[in-house]
Amino acid sequence: MARIMSNLQIALQQAWAAHQAGNVAAAESVYRQILAQQPRHAATLVYLGLAHFDQRRFAEAAQAYREAIEIQPDFPIAWNNLGNAFRMLGQLSEADDCFTRALQQKPDYLSPMKNRGTLWIWSGEVDRGLASYQDAMRIAPNDPELHRNLGVIYLLQQRYAEGWAEYRWRWSLNPGGRPRHPSPIWEGQDPNGKTFLLYPEQGIGDAIHFARAAHTLKQAGARTVLQCAPKLVPLMSSITGIDMVIPEGISVEEFGSGKIDYQASLIDVIDRWYGRTGMLATEFAPLSQAAGPPGAAGQSASSFDATSAYLRASDTLVDYWRRALFPPSGGHKRVGICWQGNSQFHADIYRSVPLESFAPLSKIDGVSLYSLQHGHGREQLDACSFGKSIIRLPDSIDQSSGAFLDTAAIIRNLDLVITVDTSTGHLAAALGKPVWVVLGTVPDWRWTLEGDTSAWYPTVRLFRQQKMGQWDEVFQRLAAALGSVL
Repeated sequence: MARIMSNLQIALQQAWAAHQAGNVAAAESVYRQILAQQPRHAATLVYLGLAHFDQRRFAEAAQAYREAIEIQPDFPIAWNNLGNAFRMLGQLSEADDCFTRALQQKPDYLSPMKNRGTLWIWSGEVDRGLASYQDAMRIAPNDPELHRNLGVIYLLQQRYAEGWAEYRWRWSLNPGGRPRHPSPIWEGQDPNGKTFLLYPEQGIGDAIHFARAAHTLKQAGARTVLQCAPKLVPLMSSITGIDMVIPEGISVEEFGSGKIDYQASLIDVIDRWYGRTGMLATEFAPLSQAAGPPGAAGQSASSFDATSAYLRASDTLVDYWRRALFPPSGGHKRVGICWQGNSQFHADIYRSVPLESFAPLSKIDGVSLYSLQHGHGREQLDACSFGKSIIRLPDSIDQSSGAFLDTAAIIRNLDLVITVDTSTGHLAAALGKPVWVVLGTVPDWRWTLEGDTSAWYPTVRLFRQQKMGQWDEVFQRLAAALGSVL
């Protein structure tokens, strides 16, 4: 028996190593083989639940955790994981009960404290979630993830001084996330006459959104060099305020950037600019030329022209796609729609919607719908009730000209974009097009918790979900608003 158990542990360790390396399906196969021999092995059931969870099979994950708990009721890890599965299934009270059981069995267990905070934040009870994180801080006052999460909440609540200070802990979670360059990290020093190496730190939408930081520095007298993924170089090269764009993997100096004085992520600049001036750099306008150096006493902020855009689309591509996709409209409103974000994003379940939710828009006379959906989610076009009425983009889009360049040119030909919180929305807003963004109960911090406009983009209108998981009411409001502007 001892040899059998030893072999089982070795098999589990090997499967878990494969699991952590990303080969979840192979790990699941081993877990099932072990359970075929030892069906009441509670730990293996928990591993199987993790495999289901990581493949977004949340109901199966919950079942595996339940089976483990039936075998071993005093199992705080299983209770915590079951709570997480219930959270993803939208079963809030059941999830909270599980986190309570985990903490009853292990009072200093940090993970259910964090997960309970996340549960209530995403369900709309922000103060309740904040209290859970603050409780956890008493046990782990130097936990970087806790500090980062507190930063996100404070930013969401527009408590910017506290929020930026806490959010900087994200670099402790990802210390290798900065480029290997010897220049010091910018901490708010006078940017006038300095050259900055800038870089995005998150997804494409964030890169487009926070690229405004380059313009802010440029207006303050700096020179800006942006380094980004090669596929984004053509798009980012069209953004106002960036002097040079360099692909990742190429030496900045070899590319001819000249001496670099400071480096900073685009979000770092927003952070430090707030600390320097009390402004978030949300407003796209030249700084007052008469007020002296940025941050000087008496300097005031002026706002960007509300009709201005900071990203450009090729006129040649705009004309090409106008001929290819846009016959004379006959007075129809051309509306682009996007319903699915990156499915690998941890909070995608709270922001993406089924395409079928857009059905009320398809029933409005005088509206032509264009799919702006890329990748995952496009398969819904063949299944939804009005899929045949949606104009689809070619599969070859953005393949030859560069990431998002064709999409940008197509958006230029549209009257309106209606989208969930995705990079497509940031692209359209940066182009200066009218954009209606559909938000979950608790959105990303940049959209804050209330209001139907955004300080970041003058052409954006926000439509907020009132109750988690319920989209019908949101799209009825959208349809009414769209009908009123025809």
